[in-house]
Amino acid sequence: MKGLSANITKSIQLKTRLVCVDNSGAKELEVISVKTYKGRLRRLPKAGIGDVVICSVKKGKEKVRGTVVHAVVVRQAKEYMRTDGTRVKFSDNAGVLVNPKTFEPLGTEIRTVIAKEVIERFSAIGKIASIVL
Repeated sequence: MKGLSANITKSIQLKTRLVCVDNSGAKELEVISVKTYKGRLRRLPKAGIGDVVICSVKKGKEKVRGTVVHAVVVRQAKEYMRTDGTRVKFSDNAGVLVNPKTFEPLGTEIRTVIAKEVIERFSAIGKIASIVL
């Protein structure tokens, strides 16, 4: 994966609930693992903006509820600092469902705000996003 320009504070850990912001049918996700996390003994895996997490769908359509999916974190409530010195924080934690092999989004549109650091790493998510901050 490509590195990010901002210094992301990793604030999303296991059992964190994410709002699903695409139109794939899922509404709420629960983080069960973080992809590419190399850990330390008894330390919980953490993720930030632009990281791929493995989630369980807790709320949504009957077809997707209870399934295990991969998602990319596109918003986090904890503030982080960009390279120009500005600090950015969002009102909630949010994710977008992606294909586990190619990291292409499963939905066809994103109607809410996403962070621009996600587009640096996953350009396909930027193509379906309406607002990038």
